[in-house]
Amino acid sequence: MTDELLERAEALDEADPLAPLRDRFLAPDDFDVVSYLDGNSLGRPLRATEQRMTEFVREQWAGRLIRGWTDGWLEQPQRLGDRLGALALGAAAGQTIVADSTTVLLYKLVRAAVDARPGRRTIVLDTDNFPTDRYVCEAVAAERGLELAWIETDPSAGIRPEQVAAAVGEDTALVLFSHVAYRSGWLADVAEINRIAHAAGALTLWDLCHSAGSVEVELDAWGVDLAVGCSYKYLNGGPGAPAFAYVRSGLQGELRQPIWGWMGHRASFEMGPGHEPAPGIRAMLSGTPPILAMLPLEVNLDLLAEAGIAAVRRKSLLLTEYVIDVADRWLAPLGVEVVSPRDPARRGGHVTLRRPGFEALLEPLWEGGVIPDYRRPDGLRIGPAPLSTGFAEVHRGLSILRDLLEKQP
Repeated sequence: MTDELLERAEALDEADPLAPLRDRFLAPDDFDVVSYLDGNSLGRPLRATEQRMTEFVREQWAGRLIRGWTDGWLEQPQRLGDRLGALALGAAAGQTIVADSTTVLLYKLVRAAVDARPGRRTIVLDTDNFPTDRYVCEAVAAERGLELAWIETDPSAGIRPEQVAAAVGEDTALVLFSHVAYRSGWLADVAEINRIAHAAGALTLWDLCHSAGSVEVELDAWGVDLAVGCSYKYLNGGPGAPAFAYVRSGLQGELRQPIWGWMGHRASFEMGPGHEPAPGIRAMLSGTPPILAMLPLEVNLDLLAEAGIAAVRRKSLLLTEYVIDVADRWLAPLGVEVVSPRDPARRGGHVTLRRPGFEALLEPLWEGGVIPDYRRPDGLRIGPAPLSTGFAEVHRGLSILRDLLEKQP
């Protein structure tokens, strides 16, 4: 019998302008993965990353040694941040910096934001945001004697402007939400939520971990105050790759982040008494930048520059639409529900499927070379990465999932 879904996948791959880029990713001959569907958790490495890191170790690290700091390493966090801002974030130069982990940067930005709004005692956030975001806000609230105003969000959807309008007020210092909800893939209306928060006098902080490198972001145009995101998902920066922070230029002289280190000083090598923050976005730095760990991100930005974020988003929508179509055709009769937005204007880069008992399928899926992601309760996230995932690969993975479901009692 003809597999219409396979024929469609093959036709989509044939017409995909980004298809040739898949060969740029490293996949050894003995690689046991037949369908990698977790690009929204950890991106694949590029072949050029392996080469670039080897060259760096041999030539710059071994050859230049400590002289590398004056060869450009010191400027790397800002230089890479500016490039990331231009290619993926819609941010003009001087507002984005690469440093630390997402958690550390969240802490810096939350603390700096609430301290910049003295007299206001409330942080507004939602109950289904990623745990780190919630935990950091809880910690800062405990430190500064603040209160948290929780918005109940549907795990199958995400934060909506009318919910924010009902929660903010003259006591609100900061609102913090994710651009793309980590469970459902819900794409928030950033511009409208910013407008509502600003009308109340609050600052806004957006988590871009599940959107950077997958959907189009316009931080400057949307009026975002602060943002943070990781680089190891769609940006293919590797396990534990450094994160990035965005601070709107008009706020940089007003905010003071709480972790005062020598790299955020106005003159790091003076080694003088007292901390004097560096001008601009460099004040967000604390310790020595992770130069080696930034290399994979730099390589991926080369690829993103070649592809263009608009083309990446177009393919992402086609991939997630294909996932939903396959789920409707094959998996819905087996008790699987699509719990991500069907409206492409509200859908990020992944699709969450829900069915009781999915957790028990993780081991056999992995054994069969299919790697999705699981989030409790009962959510299987399908996260095809537009630069490295093909439609036939999605078909292979979901067909194995279907076969396993059919064998379940």
